Amino acid sequence: MRKRVGVGQSIFVKGMRMGKEDERQGIASEGSSERKDSGSLGSLDPPPKNPASLEATDLVAWLAIGRTQIGNGHRILKAVRVCGGPKAVLDASPKDLASLGFSQRAIKRIKGVRWADAEEDRERLARIGVRIVPMGDDAYPLRLAAIARPPPLLYCLGDIGLLEVPQVAMVGARSATAAGKRRAFDFAQEISRAGLAITSGLARGIDTAAHRGALAAEGASLAVIATGSDGCYPPSNRDLAQELAQKGLVVSEFPPGTVPLATNFPRRNRIISGLALGTLVVEASVRSGSLITARLAVEEGREVFAIPGSIDNPLSRGCHALIRNGAKLVESVEDVIEEILPSIAWPSRLAPMGESRGEPGSEPGLESEKGPSAIESSLESSKREAAKSGKTSPPSDPSMMLVLEAIGYDPATLDQVVSRTGIAAGPLSALLLELELAGKVDALPGGRFVRAG
Repeated sequence: MRKRVGVGQSIFVKGMRMGKEDERQGIASEGSSERKDSGSLGSLDPPPKNPASLEATDLVAWLAIGRTQIGNGHRILKAVRVCGGPKAVLDASPKDLASLGFSQRAIKRIKGVRWADAEEDRERLARIGVRIVPMGDDAYPLRLAAIARPPPLLYCLGDIGLLEVPQVAMVGARSATAAGKRRAFDFAQEISRAGLAITSGLARGIDTAAHRGALAAEGASLAVIATGSDGCYPPSNRDLAQELAQKGLVVSEFPPGTVPLATNFPRRNRIISGLALGTLVVEASVRSGSLITARLAVEEGREVFAIPGSIDNPLSRGCHALIRNGAKLVESVEDVIEEILPSIAWPSRLAPMGESRGEPGSEPGLESEKGPSAIESSLESSKREAAKSGKTSPPSDPSMMLVLEAIGYDPATLDQVVSRTGIAAGPLSALLLELELAGKVDALPGGRFVRAG
């Protein structure tokens, strides 16, 4: 690295901490993972900071939703708001759930979940200090909520406040070279000293080196795991996981007892890239799972960085492929910082459950719903009202008006909307999420958007 970034050049105050197909199946699937006891990280002392607050019934209901393993948080959040709460979603009839867009497979899982199992999860998670952060909670990070398929809830062990801080994801080969691991450690250390958190997947090789580099700098590090929050994979990283839980944060979208199935890892990767403002790939082969993370980052409009290496090293070829396809070539920490800096200011939290980020009641067709028995009729009523007026009420935020005009009624990609509006990808993703939740924009497959109605 050419130059060291000093503590005095921190991007944000560290005090903020207080407070092509099989790869995709794991992301698109609404199936469940095999569950058995995969070990325990043990309880922590002191307990996690900044816990999310939920009523007891809502907590168990969210844990029951977590057991369904439905990976589309946008659909779950809409259902929760329409029905009037997570318990009401579980109690809704199959017909009402279908009217909300759930597949028959997802409906079967919702209706098949056992409340007693969710109660057991609550007790099990309480013993080890795990807290849950459902989508819609004020602690749920907006960056993650802005992706195409955010997890409906997060199981968090450690400092929940770290979900909101600006982060750089660092990923790479499990079988990394000694030089690659040193490079990952050094970059993570320097990026941490610059004031950014380091997010990775707790895997062997580059992930481990990145976590350790951040810890060595006394910086923040988040580990996103592919097991339940009571497990650890690989087992050899159990001590590191414990340290991250005590000094940082361990995050999972999987219920307790979930073992590390192959399909869990692409799902985990979307969280790693979704939490971060950019993803740095240190070493990777052309078939590395790290390239999944990089591709997901591109699809969500995030920055992608790659460190080049020797042409004789097979673990450099993945990075070289990324660079040929537009990733930024990185030689120093400054190469990362200068790209991340413009994105630091955009919001990192989703509005609290049941509240709009704009004016109160600005989400038509959602806030007024009282229970599952009214869902279908109310949706039809909304359609009739829209047909009478010919359009939905325009948003009051000028930025949202600009985005709506830029999208139009022909599908547009995120890059196209960025080009038409001049709004950076990060803030634009947040605006698109608000418009989608307000029923004014529909998200289509392939990362495209179109005006609703």
